[in-house]
Amino acid sequence: MLDLLITGGLVVDGTGNPGYHGAVGIEGEQVRLFRGALDGIQAQRTLDATGRVVCPGFIDMHAHSGLVILAEPRHEPKVRQGVTTEVIGIDGCSYAPFPSHADLEQFVEINAGLDGCPPLPGRWTTVEQYLDLFTSRVAVNIVYLVGNSPLRVSAVGWDDRPPTPAELRNQCALLRTALEEGAWGMSTGLDYPPGSYADTAELVALSAEAGRLGGIYHTHVRYSLGDRFLDPFREAIEIGRRAGIPAHITHFYQRTTAPGGAARMLALVEDARAEGLDVTFDGYPYAYSSTRLNIVVPQWAFDGGLAALRRNLADPEARARMRKEMGPRATSWHEMWLTHFKRPEHHRFEGRSLAEIAELMGLDVVDAICELLLREDQQVSYVSAGANLATLPRFVGHPLYMVGSDAVLIGDYPSPRTYGAFPVILAEFVREERWLGLPDAIRKMTSFPAQRLGLPDRGLLRDGFKADVVVFDAETVKAPATRREPKQFPIGIEHVIVNGRLVVDRGTHTGALAGRALRRGRAST
Repeated sequence: MLDLLITGGLVVDGTGNPGYHGAVGIEGEQVRLFRGALDGIQAQRTLDATGRVVCPGFIDMHAHSGLVILAEPRHEPKVRQGVTTEVIGIDGCSYAPFPSHADLEQFVEINAGLDGCPPLPGRWTTVEQYLDLFTSRVAVNIVYLVGNSPLRVSAVGWDDRPPTPAELRNQCALLRTALEEGAWGMSTGLDYPPGSYADTAELVALSAEAGRLGGIYHTHVRYSLGDRFLDPFREAIEIGRRAGIPAHITHFYQRTTAPGGAARMLALVEDARAEGLDVTFDGYPYAYSSTRLNIVVPQWAFDGGLAALRRNLADPEARARMRKEMGPRATSWHEMWLTHFKRPEHHRFEGRSLAEIAELMGLDVVDAICELLLREDQQVSYVSAGANLATLPRFVGHPLYMVGSDAVLIGDYPSPRTYGAFPVILAEFVREERWLGLPDAIRKMTSFPAQRLGLPDRGLLRDGFKADVVVFDAETVKAPATRREPKQFPIGIEHVIVNGRLVVDRGTHTGALAGRALRRGRAST
């Protein structure tokens, strides 16, 4: 007898092929497909999905959930979008391996504006120990990438200098062990110290090590490089070329401040593919970006780690230098809106622009930034106008695109992408504006990211595959989240099944914590 039988729905299996009317059975953790009569098929529960779409669970290629999900395991902002698997450890900012717990705690604070700073659920040093924290304790599956920041901290320290040959070998050894313990590749965030202190040659050496073990290179590029337009992406492609590793460029879109257009960006990737390189990309389908506030602080201020950063933020001479070098990561300070304040006296700043907050504090903008980062222990995040909406559909509709929500799950005013990255594609890009068809949109959310990562038994509705399944209404699905009211759950996503268990049932979270850490090369995936 089946545990669950979903009947009457349009089965869109994730391949990109048109859907068909059939039934999807779930037996334990596996999918069984049925076409035609269901005579003799029995199930403990039957769901009538007439007028609904039944498809594989969505895979998020860029998720800032490495700590937040351990503190809030129901993970409602994501699982209620239909996300059943997400990639963490992105932007070079991951939380294992850290042989020194003191280094881990220091890194958690520096990155708190992205991943929050909840109480750590115990101690760990290795990837194996870190991944053990997720299985049957969170609502969705986890795919882990090793950020180059912990590798660099563990082998080189917090200083801005090249590694010695011995230190580079040590980084490679740490990376090799991490992949053997289940990581799926390496990530970089080349705007985030100390990982950003690595030069191209260092990243090639590390990527080659990951590639030998079947991993991928997942990169937030070095946006300050060269022409600050195409050169950052050229470096990413060059790393893939020299290391012989698949290169995946994350949050790839044309910025409102870019000096050139989308056509040249996409041509860069297309030309690399024509050359025979394995290059793909992801992006979020919103105008609003978001990250930690301390990204605007010059990288020299981080040289030496957290103590050095605090000294520089407090030092009048360092601030004078910062005023000459710092500028908004948007068209102006008026278009960077802050969130995630812990101190009660700062709650009035939630959702306000940096320019407005500086005026309320009676300070220059740079002084206001320094004071807030010091008083809030680096935990402030911001949302800004990022993507050019005129060209965004060209990226979302591109054959090499997959979805990376880049969801920052902290603060009262996160980017609306945190609650709507997947349903907004189904509602706006598919149903309303018809930039792409439903089967292709689902492919971008399911089988394509599974293929990119190398997940062997997810991303498709196929007999024997893992039962990660979403049931939604294609006519009513909607993402109501906005910048001013971002914490709104999607409409029309009715059932979400993770590893055969209903986590969302009739639009309500069941409380089931059915997710697990998916370990590369392990049968448990």
